[in-house]
Amino acid sequence: MHKVLKSKKVCFFQLRLKKESFKKKYTIGKKIKKICKKFNVKFLINDDVLLAKKLNADGCHLGQKDTNIFKARKIIKNKIIGITCHNSIKLAKIAVINKADYIAIGAFNFSKTKRVKYKATIGLLKKVRKITKTQIVAIGGINSNNYKKLLLNKANFLAISSYIWKNKKQKPFEAIQKLK
Repeated sequence: MHKVLKSKKVCFFQLRLKKESFKKKYTIGKKIKKICKKFNVKFLINDDVLLAKKLNADGCHLGQKDTNIFKARKIIKNKIIGITCHNSIKLAKIAVINKADYIAIGAFNFSKTKRVKYKATIGLLKKVRKITKTQIVAIGGINSNNYKKLLLNKANFLAISSYIWKNKKQKPFEAIQKLK
């Protein structure tokens, strides 16, 4: 599961359950959707457009190997669709042309959530920002020690997972509070 943070506020919550069945993700998703609604947080589903539709989620995040954006648009209409662009300006340009609502760039750091195949840099973030006004989400190993540099270099949002959910020193709420 990912939380996407902007300054001190949780703006989006992405349900990211790779190994669970559709039925289990649906059951969990219904509960999380209620919590998101209560706190006015947009609820996104990772990788699964059909689950996003069934849950009437606010949107879906798509990796490069998931359903393409055109098929996803037919299924979830005008909901939020974000696209993973790794460390590629070419993929970012394609996502922008295809009218993604946001593009995810990274990984900027080592991550406990998944093996880092694509390493992004601040230089890449600056280049992507120059070519688009589309919202940029920085991903990968983001924590209280490295998040400011990403925001200062024009990332609109930060996707933060293991720092919040796998933090051995702080509970999730305390970890979020450390992001000033």
